[in-house]
Amino acid sequence: MQFFGTHKVVEAAWSRPYSWAHNNISDLGNAHCAMQSEPEPRYICSPEHGLMNASFVVLGALLVVGVVLAGALWRRGATAIVARCLLACAGVGFVLAGLAPADVHENQHVLGALLIMAMGNIGLVLAGVGLADDEPALLRWVTSLLGATAIASFGLFLSHRYLGLGMGGMERAAAFPLLVWALFIGVRGLFHQGIRMQDAPPRRHAAQVTRG
Repeated sequence: MQFFGTHKVVEAAWSRPYSWAHNNISDLGNAHCAMQSEPEPRYICSPEHGLMNASFVVLGALLVVGVVLAGALWRRGATAIVARCLLACAGVGFVLAGLAPADVHENQHVLGALLIMAMGNIGLVLAGVGLADDEPALLRWVTSLLGATAIASFGLFLSHRYLGLGMGGMERAAAFPLLVWALFIGVRGLFHQGIRMQDAPPRRHAAQVTRG
């Protein structure tokens, strides 16, 4: 949630309109104002780049923490372990992208992007298989479908085939499914936790029942 909110704040600070179709997500974190030629010519000047990069780091750290702590979400077995490791790699990728802006440390930033859109999306496909048995079948199916769609979008992005979405639009099709999934899982987990807390008997009553 903080990432999407920060995204809107930082893009609003641009003097030239920021375009979801023609600008990369990374453009928001570029430290210098300059004309960029690859993969498409565009002028980049992000006054609040520090805020965006901090958001990348926070997002990545929270994703790793979420993968580690949400053990009840997963079934036992190698598939779930691999899925969680790959999703954690995506979190590391966001941290790396925030610490290494594309116009300052390009190679490190590209590595971060690969961790997010390659390994993270493969992890999302596997997550559909690795989710616990008591999770709805529709959730597992949609999870894998989101991952497969994101991987296909990443391939199209790398081949410069944007299908009318523009460079930035196709990049978002590759990066956002993981974030939307994580947001949904987090909100769903909080909602179900609230229901469990409401249904739990008061401590005093539970103690009386035990003594009885």
